[in-house]
Amino acid sequence: MGIRHAHCYRGTDKPAYTRIAVTKHDRNYIGTNPGLKTRQFNMGNPTKAYNTIVDLTCEQPQVQLRDNAIEATRLMINRKLVEVVGKENFFMKLRVYPFHIMRENKLAQGAGADRVSSGMKHAFGKPIGRAARLRMSQKVFSVLCDASQAENVRKALMKTAPKLGIRIGANIHQDVASIGTMPKKMREDKVAEVAADATTDAAATPAADAKDAKGAPAKGAPAKGAPAAKDAKGAPAKGAPAAKDAKAAPAKDAKKK
Repeated sequence: MGIRHAHCYRGTDKPAYTRIAVTKHDRNYIGTNPGLKTRQFNMGNPTKAYNTIVDLTCEQPQVQLRDNAIEATRLMINRKLVEVVGKENFFMKLRVYPFHIMRENKLAQGAGADRVSSGMKHAFGKPIGRAARLRMSQKVFSVLCDASQAENVRKALMKTAPKLGIRIGANIHQDVASIGTMPKKMREDKVAEVAADATTDAAATPAADAKDAKGAPAKGAPAKGAPAAKDAKGAPAKGAPAAKDAKAAPAKDAKKK
């Protein structure tokens, strides 16, 4: 069964619910916190110097936006900006966070549904997802770019209106510092550095014993408990440790007193 329409959760007539219980109480109305579907908040190249910023704003008062709509919009904007301006020529930042926990008291629909539904018995509802509450002119996405690409970025942002399901607008201005803090490295560089550090640590750790994949001693290494190597005449091989008998007595002087 698919998710319900966006207009079912767009209203903000109920108080925002952001309570998450750290410990389990006797009356634990919400047992768990729904997982966040938004996977990334910073995209693009943050190391380049930009001179223009384009903000995608909400032009609707007191509206609620689900996290799945935010994630779908983020993917769409990122894909279009890579095609239009290139991966290295923009930086995008998500400006909202879905704190609100949405609840729903699911009831059966259709004829005879009153027999299988509990009605108002459990009217508090169960958590079904998370959403962000937006106010008028609040920034949802901000994109840094060059002045020559500002119009292309604005068009790419305005094409995401069907994904969000709300009235939106795009503003172009020069206040680059309004985007706030920015990461110092690209996401790909961070992943490469973590992989390189893991490889270096693995190479620096010496192996205790030379063993193959099955845990047996490596080829050429003496087996545990095997007798010492001997040459053709039965004498111990050169460089091999001398074999000792378990009941061997200490050496005695050749001349007895």
